[in-house]
Amino acid sequence: MIFPEPLIIETHPTCDIAVFWLHGLGADGFDFQDVVPALNLPDSLKIRFIFPHAKEIPVTANAGYVMRAWYDILEFSEDRKINSTQLAESVSYVEALIEQQSKLGIPSKRIIIAGFSQGGAVAYQTALNYPQNLAGLLTMSTYIAEPEALTFSPANKALPILIQHGQFDPVVLEQQADKALTLLQSKHYQATTQRYPTEHNLCAQQALDIGNWLTSLFH
Repeated sequence: MIFPEPLIIETHPTCDIAVFWLHGLGADGFDFQDVVPALNLPDSLKIRFIFPHAKEIPVTANAGYVMRAWYDILEFSEDRKINSTQLAESVSYVEALIEQQSKLGIPSKRIIIAGFSQGGAVAYQTALNYPQNLAGLLTMSTYIAEPEALTFSPANKALPILIQHGQFDPVVLEQQADKALTLLQSKHYQATTQRYPTEHNLCAQQALDIGNWLTSLFH
């Protein structure tokens, strides 16, 4: 089984920045396509937004229902029990997409990895292990799935990290975001956190804050 072709939205005919945006459990790449105009980005940013689609697999914790998932979740506990092999496969897929963009002329230092919920867990795992310099990491309503498998690549020790989370999230608890932040701080990463009076979703203010953050990275 191979991954489907990602959805690609470009803000300019000659893009020189790429943002990979990974969806959550049971969603697909189209889930966040409407966020692009909501970011309110300046015309000067020439961004290629890449929205990959996870494979369709049975998810044990959802009674074995087949849905798009980056990895199987065995138990919806605070410390998620997951299929490590499938997580590694999804990380390898994102790494291949990064290499593809590099060959198209966008180097890794102008690439941001973003992810919501389960996609955010893949984003953490990808960015913190990636052997070349990246432009940034954005995680939304998510957690670090396998801290023991993180290598904390020296190339990204100064990686700009933005962690966003809903204060009333019943799916991924706020303390899971706090746990990720504590681990990052223990490794001397400079991470910014933003919290919102919302549940397990992306609100309008978040989109504006993401747009401001992206703009700050390249100006």
